[in-house]
Amino acid sequence: MKKGIILAGGSGSRLYPATLPACKQLLPVFDKPMIYYGFSVLMLAGIRHVLIISTPADLPRFRQLLGDGGNLGMRLDYAEQAAPRGLAEAFLIGAPFIDGDPVALILGDNIFFGHGLSGRLQAQAGRNDGATVFAYGVKDPARYGVVELDPAGRPVSLVEKPANPRSNLAVTGLYFYDSQVVDIARSVRPSARGELEITDVNNTYLARGALRVERLPRGYAWLDAGTEQSLLEAANFIAAIERRQSLRIGCIEEVAWRQGWIDSAQLRRLAKTMGSSGYGQYLQELADGAAL
Repeated sequence: MKKGIILAGGSGSRLYPATLPACKQLLPVFDKPMIYYGFSVLMLAGIRHVLIISTPADLPRFRQLLGDGGNLGMRLDYAEQAAPRGLAEAFLIGAPFIDGDPVALILGDNIFFGHGLSGRLQAQAGRNDGATVFAYGVKDPARYGVVELDPAGRPVSLVEKPANPRSNLAVTGLYFYDSQVVDIARSVRPSARGELEITDVNNTYLARGALRVERLPRGYAWLDAGTEQSLLEAANFIAAIERRQSLRIGCIEEVAWRQGWIDSAQLRRLAKTMGSSGYGQYLQELADGAAL
């Protein structure tokens, strides 16, 4: 799998007035823009060609922030979602970009952290058949899409925001699909709330016996920074981990460097663009071999 989509649209109304001037994926989560975290997940999966989907108003800001990806050894494309019409619309908007290839989708307000995450991501990115969703145990599953597994770990049901959840496993905002996803998305009909639901796409794969569930075990963190409280919690979590370990989470320049997509000279050039910030100093230390 060599392509990924970041869906960074929506009005962000749950975060008003903070998101009135810009979408939530541009808000800082501690020391970096929120979109860096989802972007870094795709990079850790080995994906170098990424499409960012956002609103007409916010796309110029993303272009200003990330450019064409060349400074990271990547390629970035951009596409508009004029109005929030559901997550599955990402595959209709992104159909020319996908162009018959497998694709990963991540929501721009999702943050993942855990030992061995890169290996799990690369294992799924290496598949060319079916679909994979990532599940995470939560206290309040009725707020999410909920997947039920049989004793062998195979999915048997998938329900969006069930009144009586049959498990505590929430489907996270990270998905891997084969080349059939565009045709499946085209067959999805709008839900009662007028959106193309990603759960309907996943249920089509489930009905075909082609849906896999990668359960994130104890010790992993999945954060959805879409509300003011969860945004604060995410920032505090990132701050605590980075302070204790002296490492940065979601540092896209570091990921590109460790993946071998850029060299130390380029990392130093990127560090200089960050001025005297702690983030820039961290990149400089990496390039000089002073950081872990």
